[in-house]
Amino acid sequence: MAEKVLVLVGTKKGLFIAESDGARKNWALRGPYCEHWPINHAIADPESGTIYAGGGSEWFGPAVWKSDDLGETWTHSSDGLAYEEGKEPVSQVWSLARRNGTLYAGVQPAGLFSSADGGNSWLHMDGLQKHPTRPDWNPGGAGLILHSLVPDQEDEGRIWVGISAAGVFGTEDGGKTWETRNNGTRADFLPEDQRYPDFGQCVHNVVKAPGMKDRLYQQNHCGMYRSDDAGRSWVSIEDGLPSTFGFPAAAHPRDPDTLFLLPLNGDSKGRYMPDAAAAVYRTRDAGETWEDLRNGLPQENAYFGVLRQAMATDSLDKAGVYFGTGGGALFASNDEGDSWTAIADHLPAIHSVETAVVRT
Repeated sequence: MAEKVLVLVGTKKGLFIAESDGARKNWALRGPYCEHWPINHAIADPESGTIYAGGGSEWFGPAVWKSDDLGETWTHSSDGLAYEEGKEPVSQVWSLARRNGTLYAGVQPAGLFSSADGGNSWLHMDGLQKHPTRPDWNPGGAGLILHSLVPDQEDEGRIWVGISAAGVFGTEDGGKTWETRNNGTRADFLPEDQRYPDFGQCVHNVVKAPGMKDRLYQQNHCGMYRSDDAGRSWVSIEDGLPSTFGFPAAAHPRDPDTLFLLPLNGDSKGRYMPDAAAAVYRTRDAGETWEDLRNGLPQENAYFGVLRQAMATDSLDKAGVYFGTGGGALFASNDEGDSWTAIADHLPAIHSVETAVVRT
């Protein structure tokens, strides 16, 4: 069977799809889809080819779009994507994830929903909202959003979420009860004697390493971290990086020690590439050391940022790496970051990048 690589690009003005064969040298771009709604995140099921895209319209509210034919036709639903009467209404879907037959959605204001029928209807998983810290959650720069959504694919009980700016939370019982998982992560914006709180950290992205049951990586507003105990404690792995600040992180599809980052120059200095020279940073030893990957990336006037969900890897033997910028450029590497090519320019601001390898 032939392999087809899809890069799903969520933007301010709809979803775009970049498509190539397994060599990933020549790309075709199509879209925008989803009637130009802002799309915050999109994922694909490589077995069925079904694509899900989550977002929200200031006129029509939140929705999850669905295509069963690789983007040719679309439907959308918001049935059940609502809190009970009297609570602040759900405005947008910010993250999507799939495990077995269940689809999950993280929303704004921060909460978690699930669907057992492919996104046609939704159920509020209210255990997270019942956490005792909930009345004290504060919004980050983009609002109070559940942006990182990580179900354990091998353990039905375990899910991790990242909420700005409440921190990381984990469940072991499928979402009925939740624990804070922030021990060891800093909150530099707090007074010095309060910088390691139980919750209130501004987490930017959480990803799970493959092949290790309890390893997670986290890009935070205040550092880069690794956990080897399912998020119950974190250690800093920022030494060797040009900044403690960035948004996206992307795990290798098979190697738990390999991770890709895109540090920015700081939270108060413009939030662009350090020295205006673009680089992806890669570790092969779980964060002990880092190397900067620049071949093919602009090394002058790179005054762009990359948002928290706008970098991803694919699952091919030589993993591809992809990221999209706030200025609408989409970059790709077919050799694990050693070299890069711009495969699209002048798109709307890119919110998210995800991949799927489908066989046709």
